[in-house]
Amino acid sequence: MRNRKAGYGLCQGDNAYGCPVEATLDVIGGKWKGVILYHLTGGTVRFNEFRRLMPGITQRMLTLQLRELESDGLIRREVFQEIPPRVEYSLTDLGRTLEEIILAMRAWGEKYQRLSARDGAAEDAGR
Repeated sequence: MRNRKAGYGLCQGDNAYGCPVEATLDVIGGKWKGVILYHLTGGTVRFNEFRRLMPGITQRMLTLQLRELESDGLIRREVFQEIPPRVEYSLTDLGRTLEEIILAMRAWGEKYQRLSARDGAAEDAGR
């Protein structure tokens, strides 16, 4: 696990480690980690598959995010000694504990997109 700095204070109680929500967001937060974890809920994904699934991410950023998720124990990286080398990523048991959260985030995002589209269409009709 990386050396993290608590910065948001305490949520409730007197926890010396800071807010548990802060800890969760530190591990899975950011633009890409949740998306990476979402794609892994469907099973093993190869590095180049991630590049196709997430065309907006640079190779450097993808590598960094995968390394951090691996360092935090959420994903497993398996290198196959082939030519060319093949690298596959999958969720660890700890990573699988996030599936319910990730799928709930997907459901919320779908609902939000529908509401935003509806509200946006209603605003456009009122102009």
